[in-house]
Amino acid sequence: MSDTSLSSRSYLSALGAYGFERQEPLVLAALDSGDPILLIGRSGTGKTFLLNTISEALALEHRHYNASLISFDDLVGFPYPDEAKASVRFLETPATVWGAESVLIDEINRCKPEHQNRLFSLVHERKIQGIALATLRYRWAAMNPCTTDQLEGEEYLGAEPLDPALADRFAVILDVGDWDTLSAADQQLVANPAGEGRVADDGGRLKADLVAWRQLFDERVDHCPAPIVDYVCALVTALRTGGIRLSPRRARLITRTLLATTIVKGLTADTLGARKTDALFRTAVDASLPQRAWGAAADADKVAAAHRLAWDAAMLRGADRWVHLFHLEPTLDGKASLLLEHCPDRDTGTLAVEQLLANEPKERAAAFALAAYAAAVAGRLPIGAEGVNDLGRFAQPLLTVDGEVSWHERLGAPASTHPELAAYAPVLGRLGAARRERAQLLFYFCIVNKIAVARPREFEQEFHRCVQVFATGAA
Repeated sequence: MSDTSLSSRSYLSALGAYGFERQEPLVLAALDSGDPILLIGRSGTGKTFLLNTISEALALEHRHYNASLISFDDLVGFPYPDEAKASVRFLETPATVWGAESVLIDEINRCKPEHQNRLFSLVHERKIQGIALATLRYRWAAMNPCTTDQLEGEEYLGAEPLDPALADRFAVILDVGDWDTLSAADQQLVANPAGEGRVADDGGRLKADLVAWRQLFDERVDHCPAPIVDYVCALVTALRTGGIRLSPRRARLITRTLLATTIVKGLTADTLGARKTDALFRTAVDASLPQRAWGAAADADKVAAAHRLAWDAAMLRGADRWVHLFHLEPTLDGKASLLLEHCPDRDTGTLAVEQLLANEPKERAAAFALAAYAAAVAGRLPIGAEGVNDLGRFAQPLLTVDGEVSWHERLGAPASTHPELAAYAPVLGRLGAARRERAQLLFYFCIVNKIAVARPREFEQEFHRCVQVFATGAA
């Protein structure tokens, strides 16, 4: 094969590993960062072949262990005391882990629990028995789908859910496709036995490029581009809010993976916000979620929503970024503070207010309008005339009935005498006069519009804080 034809092919297909184009950027990223890889797939899909092939191409001192058969002595060798009988050494063999540069633990979820526990430090810290493995860079593993995540008609007896604590040590967790996911051309290549048994050789292309990528990674890891860190922080927060827990350790692993991915794809800090990078980050996120290793795949819709929120928060610039952060802020008083203290200009403030009134639940939009309207009319908010008018359209119905009778007049008697407000009496009864009057207006508006307030006390407290921000913060 000529050098020209070789360089035009993907790195993995050039090694004879076909059908991994979708996973390739993440595999290369993990090779760059040196962080652990876990491949999940059905039998015969090339998981072991891929990882062993990479070790050949990189000319690594490689160890391949079958976790279902391994004993701890296989890893460390036979222990014996030194001559002074002051410490224990290990009798090494060609199969022991000492001196290895890469390790593949195959069928890792068939490993006995006591051996699984001993793999924690090997995978995460590159240590065994507390002793650092100085030459070990790559830790890889492969597994069949666990018993809770298998398709109908297939049973991998003994393939158990991976311990979540162990799964969380793997930075990149990739699903490996089956025959149906291969292109017709790749099916032909996979089925053809030509070249079987040969040592993988791409002319040193992958090895050479990894040297350059590692240099860039080492240079940038201590000064990771802020958009990547911002994205990961927003992503993990959004996922946890949606009930998908990621650990602090996982947050750092995602950051490292994204940094390495941008390096192997040739991206810089100035090009991170490009449209193609959006899809690349989403792919990296999918490969960073450990839940499917124990048969509990994360909700795809929640992951997509969290990615979108995080991407916009990290990558948008200028006024667009401020508007996004305004809408991302969950509390009304927080939105009020952002509007007063950080709004870039009146046009942007008007846009943010209009979108809030259009998109927030009706009772929350009404609460914000009622809290902000007086300051808006007085010209103390960074919004234009259109924004003031929009706030007025929401606030006026709270202040008048049929344009003539005020809610204050309708509620002249104590709140306890109004059946409509009886449900809110426990909240209203504890408030001072001015605060109670405002709360009565808001709750009566909800009653008229048939809006059920789930937590009236918390809602009133948030509304009151919003009123205070506009009353004390408007310049």
